[in-house]
Amino acid sequence: MLLRRYLTSLIQVCSPKRFSTSSLQFRLTLELVTLSVLGLGSIAMWSAWQMEQSLVAAHKQTLEYVARRFPEQLELYTQAVSLERGLEQTISRVSTPELLVWVQNPEGELLARSSNLNRDVLEIRALDSLPNIPDKPQVIRLGNRDIVLCGTPLMVNNQVVGRLYLSQDITGDQQKLQAGLWRLLWMSLFTIAFLIVAISQRIRHAMHPLQEMSQVAGAVSADDLTGAKLELNQAPEEILGLATAFNEMLFRLSGAWEQQRQFVGNVSHELRTPLTVVVGYLQSLSRRSTNLSDYQQQALETATAETERTIRMLQDLLDLARADTGHLHFRSQPMVLNTLMAEVTAMSQKVSNRTIQLLMTEQDVVVCADQDRLQQVLINLVDNGLKYSAPDQPVDLVLEQTQDCAQIHVCDRGIGIPLAHQQRIFERFYRVDESMTRSRDGTGLGLAIAKSLIEGMNGRITLRSKPQEGSTFTLSLPLWQAPHDSSYSLGRR
Repeated sequence: MLLRRYLTSLIQVCSPKRFSTSSLQFRLTLELVTLSVLGLGSIAMWSAWQMEQSLVAAHKQTLEYVARRFPEQLELYTQAVSLERGLEQTISRVSTPELLVWVQNPEGELLARSSNLNRDVLEIRALDSLPNIPDKPQVIRLGNRDIVLCGTPLMVNNQVVGRLYLSQDITGDQQKLQAGLWRLLWMSLFTIAFLIVAISQRIRHAMHPLQEMSQVAGAVSADDLTGAKLELNQAPEEILGLATAFNEMLFRLSGAWEQQRQFVGNVSHELRTPLTVVVGYLQSLSRRSTNLSDYQQQALETATAETERTIRMLQDLLDLARADTGHLHFRSQPMVLNTLMAEVTAMSQKVSNRTIQLLMTEQDVVVCADQDRLQQVLINLVDNGLKYSAPDQPVDLVLEQTQDCAQIHVCDRGIGIPLAHQQRIFERFYRVDESMTRSRDGTGLGLAIAKSLIEGMNGRITLRSKPQEGSTFTLSLPLWQAPHDSSYSLGRR
């Protein structure tokens, strides 16, 4: 479990989490989309500004050209007709529906004007409100209209005739430009939305090898280190290098874990024999001790008890080492759980002088399991339930049968196990010492052994607990299916 958590935390550093704002996928997507928005926005704003400047410049150039050519054309007309008639002809020639032309004498009186221009036209009425009429064409806002306006002195034959005014309404062109800019804006928003989806999908695809690494690391356990290997196809070189380093790390961890298993097994085996001899001599000395003081007798009993406890721990370590290497043999055969649970209940009540309630169906529940190993697990679970319950609280043994499995519930009404510790309660040497709520007696290997034994019989053990309300350990074992082509009888032991 510790190995799995270490590998998972290592990979989660570089593995994306969907829907997480702190994931690498989210950050890359956000950064790339932000850069895209800034880039597209800058281009759109620059393009809009350029188009507006080009539009205004074109109209200004038109007015400048008319203002420059107007005196020349007026001189040509005045050679044949009067000044007033020449002004009308020249204005008629250069005027358009959008371009208004009028001439005022130095006293401000109107000498000539375009045919569609009268005294009530906004441009003429606005002359009084404008402090200065620019000589060069300028864009002026009049009401809700944009016009290009200019006023230049008009000279004919080196004599000042008056002042020439030119006005061109560009409101329609401005509105068309605004409509085009809005279309550009919507197209930019559509492009940004497309980029968000495309970038997100591309980054997710690029992060897929890291997700595979995270899944492999989360599934790795000490039992399958040799078989765990990360295989990535068509991944970038950087991720392939990481995958190679990951596989090499698993190989090294597998070798180290195998050496640890062998060491524990060898040490347990080598120490058990001399300790068995020691406890034999201590028991013999205890039986023959008639001249020992009370203190010496107590010390001898303590030494005997601790030696026996050490031998039991070594035996547990040997069982776990055999389970890890697959050398823990099971003598599985069809058996009736009703009979086994009745025996365990009677045995535990006799040893502990405590109440154990047995609840089971009248129908025989048959499973294929190692009876001695299963009895060892049940006795261990019942002993734990009694240990962590008040003396007046019973422990319940419940047998149920579902469609495809048998379930054994060992329920106590003790101190319970906090939720934070329930996921690790089956780890080796793990004990809950929070506020000293659970005794430090034992080796911390009982539940780990129980889990190995039940899984070795193709079963499963789970825990459901709540502090101060008790714990329920559930064993699930597959039901035995009798062969159809042969008769098989079961007896009760």
